[in-house]
Amino acid sequence: MAELTTVSRPYANAVFLLAKREKQLPQWSRMLAVLSAASTDPKVRRVLDAPEMAGAQKAQRLIEICGDELDDRGRRFVRVLSENQRLDLFQAVSEQYELLKAQEEKTLEVEVVSAYPVTDIEITSLKRALEKKYERDVVLASRVDNTLIGGAIIRAGDTVIDGSIKGKLDKLAESLLRS
Repeated sequence: MAELTTVSRPYANAVFLLAKREKQLPQWSRMLAVLSAASTDPKVRRVLDAPEMAGAQKAQRLIEICGDELDDRGRRFVRVLSENQRLDLFQAVSEQYELLKAQEEKTLEVEVVSAYPVTDIEITSLKRALEKKYERDVVLASRVDNTLIGGAIIRAGDTVIDGSIKGKLDKLAESLLRS
């Protein structure tokens, strides 16, 4: 995973700088999301991984699959990744691009995964605390995961706070196994 991040970073940075210069941050965000989704589909993945197919053919197939969702620069980006044998990077590039975009827009996407539904009051309180801590506008999404037993997991950027009972039990079990 770290290798994909390292290899994809220059592509994400280049796309971000281009998108920023041309004031097309949302358009590139959408194109990268489409490319990421398409390239992770099992049927498309088989095409992209096919050793008997040339890179240019793979790129063209992916461009056809994405259709009108890609503009000329998006199609050129696919071809560049193909020429560099990097058609496996779309998801990593998209993730890094979104981090750069959020940084530029001074926003932070936060996910709260809890054992029980989070109340509106709790969401508002958490959102205010995170906005104060990170000095950014927070976009907060929450979902319920019954396997957590109790507590919650908060993902804010690359920070993960695991306050779930399941997480605490897992840490305790790991500690006991080491002893």
